[in-house]
Formats: sequence, structure tokens, C-alpha cells
Amino acid sequence: VQLVESGGGLVQAGGSLRLSCAASGFTFDDYAIGWFRQPPGKEREGVSCISSSDSSTYYADSVKGRFTISTDNAKNTVYLQMNSLKPEDTAVYYCAASGVLPIRPWEEYEYDYWGQGTQVTVSS
Repeated sequence: VQLVESGGGLVQAGGSLRLSCAASGFTFDDYAIGWFRQPPGKEREGVSCISSSDSSTYYADSVKGRFTISTDNAKNTVYLQMNSLKPEDTAVYYCAASGVLPIRPWEEYEYDYWGQGTQVTVSS
């Protein structure tokens, strides 16, 4: 199983970025994919999650209305569209895969596989 994130970078506050999580090595349709982030000096936190089977989604309150998660099952890829970015969104962003629909999608223990992370930096 492999998860590879891409799309991070440096952006000014108010700008947008789209992160991608390319998955391989498992049956994508049976998994849920989550996005987490770890700000500098802080613990990792759940941001969003999507079920590949029914497209149900979860968003942390801090990103609702600004971030959108989506999936392209044909490409085994999950996207995180991030709009209206704020300096507090600065973090390393990770995607993670769960073999079942997480009951608590914001919890790290719900996920079995992790990517290596991609840096997002939002300047003020």
C-alpha cells in the first residue's frame, strides 16, 4: 500500500491550493481516505475524510466552508481543495487510508496507512 501526497507549497493568505493523494496497492473503492495536518510545534489533527464507496465526508470545524474533499476512483486519487487559506493552515498535510468507514474520522488510530506528507505554508 502506498499513499503519495503532492500539491503543497507556499501561498499568500486568501489563496488556494489543491492537494492530491495518489493511492496504490489496495482496492480503492473499499477504503476511506482522510487528510490530517501537523502545524509547527503542534500535534497532528484530522482535517477531512471521504468514503470512496458512498462519498460521505467529514470536515473539521476549522476548515468547513473553505476546504473540499473529493475523489476520483478511476485515478485512485483523493483531492483536498483548499480555498481562503489562512496562516493558521500552515502545516505538513498527510493523507491516510482506512479499510473501513471511520467512526471517528478525526482520530489517527482509525487509519491503517499513511503518506509521507506535503508542506503547506500560508504567508500573511
